[in-house]
Amino acid sequence: MRLGGRLAAAIEIIEDIHTRHRPAADALKDWGLSHRFAGAGDRGAIGNIVYDALRRRRSAAWLFQSEASRALALGALLLEWGLDLADIDAALAKDGFSPPALSDEERRAVAENTLEQAPDPVRADCPDWCVPLIEDAFGADWVEETAALASRPPLDLRVNPLRASRERVLQEIERSGAGPTRIAPNGIRIPPILGSGRHPNVQAEPGFRKGWFEVQDEGSQLTAELAGATTAMQVLDYCAGAGGKTLSLSAAMENGGQLFAYDAERARLAPIFERLRRAECRNVQATARAGDLEPLAGRMDLVVVDAPCSGSGTWRRRPDAKWRLTGRQVEVRLSEQAAILQRASRFVKPGGRLAYITCSVFPEENQGQVRNFLEMNADFAAVNAAALWRDRFAEHVARSRATDPGLLLSPRLTGTDGFFFAMVQKAV
Repeated sequence: MRLGGRLAAAIEIIEDIHTRHRPAADALKDWGLSHRFAGAGDRGAIGNIVYDALRRRRSAAWLFQSEASRALALGALLLEWGLDLADIDAALAKDGFSPPALSDEERRAVAENTLEQAPDPVRADCPDWCVPLIEDAFGADWVEETAALASRPPLDLRVNPLRASRERVLQEIERSGAGPTRIAPNGIRIPPILGSGRHPNVQAEPGFRKGWFEVQDEGSQLTAELAGATTAMQVLDYCAGAGGKTLSLSAAMENGGQLFAYDAERARLAPIFERLRRAECRNVQATARAGDLEPLAGRMDLVVVDAPCSGSGTWRRRPDAKWRLTGRQVEVRLSEQAAILQRASRFVKPGGRLAYITCSVFPEENQGQVRNFLEMNADFAAVNAAALWRDRFAEHVARSRATDPGLLLSPRLTGTDGFFFAMVQKAV
């Protein structure tokens, strides 16, 4: 398929996403199943247009003064693919499967509506209702910070030091253009793709099958590092999910101590068992039964709570979620987070610590939750997260944003997805 045909397919998929209110991944998968003639390169390029259109939805709509799927797809080519109107004209003229040529009205709109003239929420590419939350999080930098959440993400890997060194993994995947992450000591970064490009299928690499590395955003790696798990500890990963942070914690503990991985959703926890086997993590016990945790009450040196949240810090990777999110959904998450924090705190021993982590940038889900917890639990006190950052990442002090309490990571400042980290300690 040429660009014109790919553009037509992307417009069709964007329309499907909007009219049926469905996740982008589902719409792309269904299109691929019904258009089996499209090769992997075609599907990758079409997916890029779709995701770019969703990331830059408001900017594209501003350029064309239209919310139509066609306008969003064309805007993606202008804003993210580095094309101009002449390039698009040429692409549409070469392909009999192209959408109609650019109209005079579309040309006038692009000429008259520059992003420099656009309102702040448009330049930030975020929903209006989120603006107060994001402005509260980032202050005067909120437009630039939120715009960074609308950029293409890199592909980050975490080297498993139980099985390999970073140098060894870099040698294995050298053709991918990978290099060390800027901050995370075991991280590897493959830069964001350009145009119609695709990230390599790293899970097909022999090193992945041998447990040398996992896919994990650098921000997630950094929050696991800040948790401070060590060899002799008793640790509970209370919202373990598929096990990304569990594997990080196990490696930090050098397969020593004991690490318990719990998630209330069996399906969410299911992938952890194969991942643990591949990574040779031998100090982990995983369970989805809450009753299995009762003997651990009051005994844990460290409890890690990677809480369910709005996911606003992951908008680079899941831009469709940005437009489906509602204030009511955030309220539900707030209630869940408060309940989880309270339940998880039961397992912290006197003098032990609890790390609270989200992939959200909304203060209500972050420092607001920690403050509320501390008000209700006088036997806990905040640990200085900024000091923890300085101790572990002394060369990168300016790359995190201190909050009260905790700290915030972001694409613009840290070069990661948006993450919040806070630590509280139980009195002896």
